[in-house]
Formats: sequence, C-alpha cells, structure tokens
Amino acid sequence: MKVDLFDFELPRELIALRPAAHRDGARFLVVQGSELSDRRVADLVDYLRPGDVMIFNDTRVIPARLTGKRRDAKIQITLHMNAGEGRWKAFAKPAKKLKQGDVINFRDRLSAEVIEKGEAGEVTLQFDRQGADLRAALDEVGVMPLPPYIASQRPVDEQDLADYQTVYSEKDGAVAAPTAGLHFTDELLARIDEAGVERLTVTLHVGAGTFLPVKAEDTEQHKMHAEWGEITPQVADRINEAHARGNRVIAVGTTSLRLLESATDEQGSTHPFSADTDIFITPGYKFRCVDVLMTNFHLPRSTLFMLVSAFAGYDTMKGAYAHAISEGYRFYSYGDSSLLFREDQI
Repeated sequence: MKVDLFDFELPRELIALRPAAHRDGARFLVVQGSELSDRRVADLVDYLRPGDVMIFNDTRVIPARLTGKRRDAKIQITLHMNAGEGRWKAFAKPAKKLKQGDVINFRDRLSAEVIEKGEAGEVTLQFDRQGADLRAALDEVGVMPLPPYIASQRPVDEQDLADYQTVYSEKDGAVAAPTAGLHFTDELLARIDEAGVERLTVTLHVGAGTFLPVKAEDTEQHKMHAEWGEITPQVADRINEAHARGNRVIAVGTTSLRLLESATDEQGSTHPFSADTDIFITPGYKFRCVDVLMTNFHLPRSTLFMLVSAFAGYDTMKGAYAHAISEGYRFYSYGDSSLLFREDQI
C-alpha cells in the first residue's frame, strides 16, 4: 500500500507535552465501526465483560538517552535493543562522525566502543561494563528517552521519571514506554478486577525504532526494527482458555497486540514466546488473537497508524482521527486514548 494513504494533517498544538493531570482522566474515544463515543479512560470498565482477559505489557523504561564525546565531537546515543553482555544496538547522532573502533565516553563513568555501523544512523556499541553495573551507570549518565516530538520542544525533567512509566512496570529493558498503559491507576486496575476481568502480563521491550518515520513510498519496502518479547506458557494457556469459552482478548497497547499476534498461529492458538519480533501489520492482515485494542493516537504515516487502520478498518480510522482532531483530542505518548473494536467482529 502507498504510505501516502496514511497521511493526515495534525495541528501542532494537539501534540501533548505533558500527560493529563490524572492518568485515567484522559479523554477516551471509543470506536465501534462508524459509532464514535467521547468518554474518559475511567469509563473503560463500561466496555468490559466478566471473563474477558486484558493483556498488559509490563516492560519498564530505562534511561536510554546518553550524551557523550568521541574525542572532541559531541555524540547523542539512544539505545534501542539489548544484544546481551554489555552490547546494545543504538541510534547515534551525528552517526557520520563515528567509525568502527571509535570509543565514546559518557562522563567518567561509562564508555562504549563502536563495533558495527548500520544504516540510518544505527550503531552497535560494546560498553565497558554489563549487567547490574551497566544498569547503575545508565541511571547516572542517562536520561528518560522521551519521544523526539516531545524532547524537541522541552527538556526532560524529574516529573518524566514517573509520568513516562506505567504503574505496573516490572522488567527493565524498554527505551520507549508502552504508552496506552500510562493511563492506568491502581484504582482503575482494582475496578477491572471487580468487573470479573482477568489481567495478564506479557513483556515486549519497546525500541526507539517505534518512532522512526516510514521513509519508503510503499509499505512493502519498509523494514521494521526487531524487539524482544516474551509470553509465558501460563499466559498463553489463559488466553486460549478465554477464547475457548467465548470471551474476548483485550490488548492494552499496540506493543501487547504485536506480541500476541506474533505468538498466535493461523488457527488462533496462542503459544509461549521468547524471541525477537519484527511483525509489521498493515490493512489486509488477518488478526488471530486480539479482539479489542486500547491505544493512544499515533503519528501520520506511521506503522502504528497503519496497524490501527488494519484493526478497526482504514475508513473507520480515517473518520475517527478526523473526529479526534476536530474535537481537540491530545495526540501521541502523553496524549489521550482510544478503544478500538475489531472490524470483522462488529
């Protein structure tokens, strides 16, 4: 498909630079085919049924944006995928100043060698420490990796340490938040439990590649960056049991959806998963696992707007986004949210 089909005009003032004052107080556009309802995230429970399962991504964002020096040149690094043993894939700016073998120093606390250069500013770094030592060093020299459309308009501050993390995050490794989950509070989670809905967690360590623009003219020419994810045997079993009894699987965020679809076969059976996924979902994709999707509002021409168009229908999402813009919904990571029902199930 032509990428231009997924373009739209978004007023700059609708890009949220801070989240709603109360996480579950954000606006919530419910999209059920052509029917649009303007609600609040706190109203989510109204759309849940006893026996449904909700899937949350429990990844935790690390301070993955670093500023260092290669000799006298200032280099900004954004980590995006852990390759193990102190090795990370990263985006470097300006990458043209780096070559294989260069060492980047991050204050006196940490250094990394460029062991490989890729395309589009990607490098592979070997840090001088690993494991808990590397994690502690990142806490000292790194900052929270806010998306470029926020970080370019204001500096990262202490408030972002809390705001850009879900209340249920557990497993270090993401360099971008699973932003649909930012709307949940402990009180809302308790109400979901009271509604008889089962909450399950999976892990997908979101990479910075999620923010890369689609530069190709056709979706078939775009290459997704891989991200590591895990679904335990117990969670896979509970998902299959829910579908077997006629209940729905509700994904909180596109990250949860992408992982679930990666682990589900053509017969609709979800399997344990522990691997990288680079699944790219565009209109025409046949969904195997997820029935309902909660997600924020996405960038024009982005892989995520393509995904929601595949899920709820291209024309439906064009109309929903036009409505959201006209009604002043706030977009992107700190913005408002939506609840989408699968096109083939309405």
